[in-house]
Amino acid sequence: MSRSVMPDEKPAAYKRVLLKLSGEALMGSAGYGISPEVITTVAAEVAAVVKLGVELAVVVGGGNIFRGLSESARGMDRATADYVGMLATVMNAVSLQDAIEKQGQVTRVLSAIPMQQLAEPYIRRRAIRHLEKKRVVIFAAGTGNPFFTTDTAAALRAVEIGAEIVLKATKVDGVYDSDPRKNPNAKRYEQVTFIDALKQDLGVMDAEAFALCRSNDLPILVFDMTKRGNIQRVMRGDAVGTRIVTDDQQTRFAGDQR
Repeated sequence: MSRSVMPDEKPAAYKRVLLKLSGEALMGSAGYGISPEVITTVAAEVAAVVKLGVELAVVVGGGNIFRGLSESARGMDRATADYVGMLATVMNAVSLQDAIEKQGQVTRVLSAIPMQQLAEPYIRRRAIRHLEKKRVVIFAAGTGNPFFTTDTAAALRAVEIGAEIVLKATKVDGVYDSDPRKNPNAKRYEQVTFIDALKQDLGVMDAEAFALCRSNDLPILVFDMTKRGNIQRVMRGDAVGTRIVTDDQQTRFAGDQR
């Protein structure tokens, strides 16, 4: 019988990446807050990835605690709601830092909103230096401005630090042509171009984040973070999730996978 290949048997496919974690994914089966089991599992996989030699930056959302857009729809001032949402991302970032450092991996939280008791201020060159020293860098407080999502923050930080790809960790295993929860015949894409994703309104990221990635030739990979080992598999370049690329990248990546 042939032995199955484990995630730790292939070298890393990337040198520097940005991992986007949704706040909701940290809830696990709970309806609010942070699941200790989920955050411990994510932290263990993050630490394992760094051991591969990958320079890893993380942006985590705050939807498990507070969603600015939802609250503004209920009558709260949008800018105020977004600032509260940024504070929620700081809570998640500091919690994730604690979980990762319990795995023995040095981590730094850099916040776009100054709060020196909890995090370092975001300075691009400092972030890159931390990455070069193999420290996990967690970007908190979004862009520091209201009206921008953490998806946009992830795309912006990825471009700023020279990441090779944005890895969007979600609760679904990729991008579909329709909602798989409503359509059992929905088709999952292994790869799709930015142009096709826009034409089909696939909702990969918000428009600002998508435009940043597209204009900077920065591919996006959407994958299921709830399946244990997937973060490592993605880092090794395994065929996991859906990759969104430019037309030029589509040709190159297709050649890499043959």
